[in-house]
Amino acid sequence: MSLAAPGHWVRPDVPGMLRRHWPLLPLAATVLFLLAPLPAGDATASGKVGPADAASLLLVLVCAVQALRGRVRALTPLGVLLLGAPAVGLAVATVTAGDPYAALPGFVRYLQVFVLVPAAVVLLVRDAREFRLAAGCFVVLALVQGAVGVVQYATHTGASYQGEDIRAVGTFGPGDVMGMATVVAYGLIVATAAALAPGLPPRLRRIAAGCALVLVLPLVLSFSRGAWIATLGAALLVMALAGIRRALTVLAALAAAGVVLVGGLGVGSEMVAERLTSITQVSSAPDQSVTDRYTMWAAAESMWRERPAAGVGLKGFPAHRDGHASLGLSSGSDTAGAGQAYIRQPLLSPHNMYLLILSEQGLIGLVALAGGWAALLVVGLRRLTSGAGARVRDCGLIATGLFVWQLTDFLYADIGGPSTVLTGVIIGLAAWWALPSPGGADPLRAAGPLRGAVAAPGAIPGPADARGRAPGSTGGPIGAGTGARGPVPESSSGR
Repeated sequence: MSLAAPGHWVRPDVPGMLRRHWPLLPLAATVLFLLAPLPAGDATASGKVGPADAASLLLVLVCAVQALRGRVRALTPLGVLLLGAPAVGLAVATVTAGDPYAALPGFVRYLQVFVLVPAAVVLLVRDAREFRLAAGCFVVLALVQGAVGVVQYATHTGASYQGEDIRAVGTFGPGDVMGMATVVAYGLIVATAAALAPGLPPRLRRIAAGCALVLVLPLVLSFSRGAWIATLGAALLVMALAGIRRALTVLAALAAAGVVLVGGLGVGSEMVAERLTSITQVSSAPDQSVTDRYTMWAAAESMWRERPAAGVGLKGFPAHRDGHASLGLSSGSDTAGAGQAYIRQPLLSPHNMYLLILSEQGLIGLVALAGGWAALLVVGLRRLTSGAGARVRDCGLIATGLFVWQLTDFLYADIGGPSTVLTGVIIGLAAWWALPSPGGADPLRAAGPLRGAVAAPGAIPGPADARGRAPGSTGGPIGAGTGARGPVPESSSGR
């Protein structure tokens, strides 16, 4: 969308946008296909390929085709190392497993989430506009899933919680109670970062702030302690990076929304208060879910001590769990409601991603995966605090906020369920922000203001770069040979 004059909107060139951004359609589908309702049952069972997973495979295929045509972003050796190293650890854990054939599905899943999808996002997203389009899909997904969750709470059609069918789970069902909380938290972080970003138009920042406030309600009604903790930590970091004054404003608004929702309207006040109190009682008086989690953590550590280098193999935790767990572990967790009959879900993972990697892949896998995540986080934070890409600071805030949320959530959760594929998208967005392209072809340097916004009074064009190109142009070796997806006129560039 462009402007004929400041303050006057022009009808967007939809066919032109599709021609320029069509490789991103599978990326948008990977996120938005999670709006599709899931059949009742065990949503976390392995071997199920949902619509979002199918879209992610199409995303990888499109990336491969574009790479053969030389129309993807180039990477430095550091980028290749950080994105490709997990494959080595996964291969070692697969071939050294007691049953490599049984470990093969785990290899494929890990390769999809932690290698192929992140690499496809990094290579296909060529500028700030496309990054913003991808981030906007998270907000749309969160708003729709959150609305379904609120209706579930209001009509008592949600998942069972303390004897009542009130837990907001969206379309994910009680078999994946963390699904809705996860995607709502993603959208809330994106909206918060956009509301605080100084480079975005005021109208867009106000809309983003409204979305963030709206998403607080379904997040509260998810009754997910882990999602609350991760969201609070990531949101506070984003606020601090955006500036103290903006942070205090948003924090006051969120606090007021919480007081109105829980205190004034009484939305789940007793249950929310009890859930919050239980966070501080995880060591003194833990409930059964916390006891199970501690027991499985200890079992994961015991597996690692038995095979410290390569672990027990991918998908090996369930088979080795009983031999390493104490008698305090229950037989499973109870799920019901939201259109599903009572089901006893087995405990197949330690609910800690780092311990899951350590137990199944050993130190080799932990260094390859978690070490790469730590490097991406450090480089991304350094880039953000150094002022690089100041005109697209919103992208840095979004990427950092989402990545920090995911790394925090991994402390008490691991992969599983349909929303797992979004983990790969988030790692890809974080890597896109953190990793420069070789030869100075950095998409952040050429990124311009968000097209379609009302121009600020007195705004003037920025200077051209060292090659004589204006900041809004698309020149530069983003991909091999021709770069990007072919020439794009400056008037339609997303930078």
